[in-house]
Amino acid sequence: MMLGAFFWGGLSDKLGRKQCLLIAMSVNGFFAFLSSFVQGYSMFLLCRMVSGFGIGGAVPIVFSYFAEVLAREKRGEHLSWLCMFWMIGGIYASAMAWAIIPHYGWSFSMGSAYQFHSWRVFVVVCALPCVSAVVALTFMPESPRFFLQNGKHDEAWMVLKHIHDTNMRARGEPERVFTVNRIKVPKQLDELVEMQSETANPVAKAFMRIRAEIRGIWLTFMRCFSYPVKDNTLKLAVVWFTLSFGYYGLSVWFPDVIKHLQADEYASRVKIHTGERTEDFTFNFTLENQIHRNGVFQNDRFIAMKLKAVTFIDSTFVNCYFEDVSSVGSYFKNCTFIDSFFYNTDIDDSKLTNSRVINSSFHHNKTGCQMTFDDDYSAYWVYFVNFLGTLAVLPGNIVSALLMDKIGRLSMLGGSMVLSGISCFFLWFGTSESMMIFMLCLYNGLSISAWNSLDVVTAELYPTDRRGTGFGFCNAMCKLAAVLGNLIFGSLVGITKAIPILLASAVLVTGGLVGLRLPDTRANVLM
Repeated sequence: MMLGAFFWGGLSDKLGRKQCLLIAMSVNGFFAFLSSFVQGYSMFLLCRMVSGFGIGGAVPIVFSYFAEVLAREKRGEHLSWLCMFWMIGGIYASAMAWAIIPHYGWSFSMGSAYQFHSWRVFVVVCALPCVSAVVALTFMPESPRFFLQNGKHDEAWMVLKHIHDTNMRARGEPERVFTVNRIKVPKQLDELVEMQSETANPVAKAFMRIRAEIRGIWLTFMRCFSYPVKDNTLKLAVVWFTLSFGYYGLSVWFPDVIKHLQADEYASRVKIHTGERTEDFTFNFTLENQIHRNGVFQNDRFIAMKLKAVTFIDSTFVNCYFEDVSSVGSYFKNCTFIDSFFYNTDIDDSKLTNSRVINSSFHHNKTGCQMTFDDDYSAYWVYFVNFLGTLAVLPGNIVSALLMDKIGRLSMLGGSMVLSGISCFFLWFGTSESMMIFMLCLYNGLSISAWNSLDVVTAELYPTDRRGTGFGFCNAMCKLAAVLGNLIFGSLVGITKAIPILLASAVLVTGGLVGLRLPDTRANVLM
């Protein structure tokens, strides 16, 4: 997504908003669908990477595209309504994950070579909105500002007339005539010089075209660091980086902390059995959350049962029979198996830690992950918490849309980031699942206004010939910060609260103060 944001954003300044958005979304949709059906892990990662490269261009192009057909008076409000669809997409994705993935029964297989499980259904469902967007985009006009910037005044006039006529029909005044008959053209379209001869082969021509476009993207990118937008580019990059670092870092930290709290609470209820002796007993029920120390099991049978988070330590199994046993989160440490038989179990070397196996045999062992959502109920919370966190931004979205043109972009940007940074300190008091979920919702609700304001300000600060490139660069910095945030915050789960809280608070407050130094664009006409 980081590479896609930079590439497609820059290309949209060369080829046009609509065309690049169509191609980028088509790439995303095709490879998203394909990733649902491929069976190899490496191929799956490749498909997701290419899909991410496609969808990475959506944000910089969409905001540039939409901003260029909006009236100045309502530009901030309508761009904020556009931001709301990020929330709607997040709700859709988390709700579909919550509703689909846990249903392992929604699957089929064709022999051992082809498997299609419920998570693959989820991947397909998440690709459907992209397909709908591609279809809708085919009926959309190109940005009139892009046409004007490239000297295509006739095409720009036709698009503006179409917008005028559509608006007049919506107002009930279809008789109103579009009276503009002359458009000031910013610059004349440069003549394209063919560098290859007419006899050049198509491959060479395609290579030259690609190289020329990439060079054009780079030159436009370098112009983002020249007067008069250089200072704005640097400040925007800092704000995008800090907001994304704090937001995505805490987003990956919150669910893991909640799961860590659940694990601690689960471990506090463990039952410990020491020195037990059983003989000729049949275990055909579930053992859960137990520790067995120094036990002796002789002539026992473990039939069609589950071991869930059960640990056997320094125990001995003599002439025991294991059949249809699943051992989710269970281990045998320093144990001894003598004359025992294992049939259709998932007990393998990974479950036997420093254990001895004497005259025992394993037949038809289960392979792969045997865990289901029934075994790990906390997995539901990953989707549930994500759903609540996404839903919590709804009030902030509505408020930012209604106030964006009234109190200004910068006030909302700086205020939202500073308040989000301050709210991080309340995480000190998050000692339970419900408290952490509440803090997640509060943080998301406070930070969404910063995201909306930043999208609006970024689209308004760049001139048309650099808008896609500048927005793409800033969004690429956002993805880079997201990667770093996930790595750093994820590594601190269960270790310390202090570093994530102080780090997130510091970067958010710093970004908010830098954002207040940006120029106010509320009354500006797009350049």
